[in-house]
Parts: sequence; C-alpha cells; structure tokens
Amino acid sequence: MSERLLAGRYRLRERLGSGGMGTVWSAVDETLRRTVAVKEIAFPDGLTAEEREVATGRARREARAAALIDHPGVITVHDVVVEDDRPWIVMELVRGPSLDQVIRHDGPRVPPVAARIGLQVLDALEAAHARGIVHRDVKPGNVLLSEDGRVVLTDFGIAGIETDPALTRTGTLVGSPGYIAPERLQERPAGPESDLWSLAATLYTAVEGRPPFERDDPMAVLGAVLTEAPAPPRRTGSLAP
Repeated sequence: MSERLLAGRYRLRERLGSGGMGTVWSAVDETLRRTVAVKEIAFPDGLTAEEREVATGRARREARAAALIDHPGVITVHDVVVEDDRPWIVMELVRGPSLDQVIRHDGPRVPPVAARIGLQVLDALEAAHARGIVHRDVKPGNVLLSEDGRVVLTDFGIAGIETDPALTRTGTLVGSPGYIAPERLQERPAGPESDLWSLAATLYTAVEGRPPFERDDPMAVLGAVLTEAPAPPRRTGSLAP
C-alpha cells in the first residue's frame, strides 16, 4: 500500500495518521514533483452502492468548496480523486505537529500562546464562513502548528459529509466527542456558531491540558455536553472571561 500510485499521479509513501474519517498519507505528486498529503476517506460499513456514490459526491463537493478558501490558515486543497469507490483528498503537506500532539507531549499552553493560536484559527474560520462553509470538526487534532509559524486548520470540508442521510442513518457520528456543539448533537442545523463553540472547547483544552467535558466514556462526554457545565478552568488566566 505504501507504494500505491493513486490516479496515475500520486505515489503514496508513508501513513501519517488515521482517525474516524480515514487515513492521511504523505505522497509524491509525480506530475509536479512535490510532496503532498493525501486523505483517504473511510465510509461506514454497510452502505449500499447508491449510498456510497451519494456520499462520495458530497465529499467531493465539500473538498472542492474548501479549495475556494484562499487563506494561509486554511489547508490548501490541490485535488480530489475517486478510487475504490471513495474520495481521496490531495492537500498541501504541513510540516509540524498538531495542537493535540503538542498538548500531549509538552503540556498545556500558556494563555498568550493559546490566544495567538486561537486568533489565527478564528481568522481562518471567518474566511470560511464568508464563503458559506462550516468546518464542523474544529478540535486540537485539526489545528496544525507549522514549522514556519503558521497555524493551519485542516480537514476543511471533509466533516461536511456528516449531513449526508446515508451516513447519519448508520449511527456514525462525524466529529470528536467534547468538541461537537450541542445543536449538532440535537440534530439541529450547524452554522458558524457551531464552529465557534468548538473553537472555545479547543482553547479550553489548550490552556487546561484537558477537554472541558472530560469523561471516561464517549457517551458520557456527549451527555455532559448536553446537560452539564464545563469543569471550572484553573489555568485560563486572562482568557477566562
């Protein structure tokens, strides 16, 4: 798999990570001779051929919409290809850890650093919202801290397939418990305010070193988001208000 040639152009090299929505690979674009990242989208088991086709079409549209956002804080989408009846999203390769990795390895961020990260993510979200695009999965794992100092929000558009009835009927929840806004859990429409709720939860995690609704079980997390206040912060400093 590591040497697979995708669409006759992108040679997959190394698996960089995986999650609920698929696997990310580093790859070489053999046409332009550059290194890129490729997101292999994973659909839930049990979809019919027609449902997979509908979901693939939606993922392609969402990724292409994300490609319209011209902002340094938004991951650049280069291409969308379909193989094995699923979409593969070709993006710029950002060299640097995610905010989630930094928190786990180095501990919480001090409030001024968290604020700087948050302002850059907010700027990226405003650019997306101006285009009518809602991210739907803002979380520390989707905030990349580039070696060149950029803060880059990734997976734009990919979480948008959550609105596809073919996926929601399977019981698959797209997003990360604890960062999903309450209205989405209640199956109400997700708008810019949903992304801002998730950004607030991300900033809380950045300064506290733990999510605002930390529990031992994912279902308990979802219940806490809907019915409880977040744990009182202790390290937020000037960010608390």
